[in-house]
Amino acid sequence: METISERIKRIGIDLPEPYPPAAMYTPAVTIDGLVFTSGNDCRMNGTLLYKGKVGTDLTTEQGKEAARQTMINLLSTLNQHLGELERVEKVVKILGFVNSSPGFDEQPYVIDGASELLEEIFGEKGIHARSAIGTSDLPFGTPVEIEMIVKIKS
Repeated sequence: METISERIKRIGIDLPEPYPPAAMYTPAVTIDGLVFTSGNDCRMNGTLLYKGKVGTDLTTEQGKEAARQTMINLLSTLNQHLGELERVEKVVKILGFVNSSPGFDEQPYVIDGASELLEEIFGEKGIHARSAIGTSDLPFGTPVEIEMIVKIKS
């Protein structure tokens, strides 16, 4: 049976080193078998994959790519926090914020980039509850910020 680590490599993902917090917070906290992550963005090699508002500066598809990269970064944080992603029992929820231009209403399609990746990696365990929220601005001009909650194996 294929492990989570093997599946991630098979689909062509190399988890980066997690980025250090940009301010006074911790990247992840575990309470009663649940891991709560702080928000992550779409950095690759220290630089945002995209910058700006979805709907004017970026297309929905580019926003979706940003959400996918954001989830890769979240998985990296989670992997460091847990020691291995095999400890994930269930992805419970993700909360996605989309830096949206006025009138842009396709936030769910943008955050699908993260949700689809979770299902591809974790299968049934990756199907989760979710909120996709449009916002007028996000830190550093990132188009997407996502946080997640996962249940871990005892």
